[in-house]
Amino acid sequence: MKAKFLILLSLPGLAACASTTTTTRPGLPAVAASPLNSVAGLDIVMGKTASQLTRLFGDPQLDISEPPARKLQFASGACIMDAYLYPSESGGEGRVTHIDTRRSDGAEVDRVSCVNALRLR
Repeated sequence: MKAKFLILLSLPGLAACASTTTTTRPGLPAVAASPLNSVAGLDIVMGKTASQLTRLFGDPQLDISEPPARKLQFASGACIMDAYLYPSESGGEGRVTHIDTRRSDGAEVDRVSCVNALRLR
């Protein structure tokens, strides 16, 4: 009987611990706000759609969709580039907001050099 009484007494205290705040989803990365937009030589990639990238580099080796994001990976003997596409806040087709580049062994590669190497393949 004492155990039931203690449990009933603790319920209001537990209820007070419950969060009443709502969580908001962080905004999507804006294409215009990316620091990579100002890098000379990356303008051919930044802000582009998946179909535009495919025209530039051919079919991607990987095409991974994790809504709202999409990652396309392009590779050559020189480097690997991951392009991350997000739709604008108003919706529409995803556009490149960020790219990562590396060699096949994981070492860093200059982004512009990698983009140029992928275009030449």
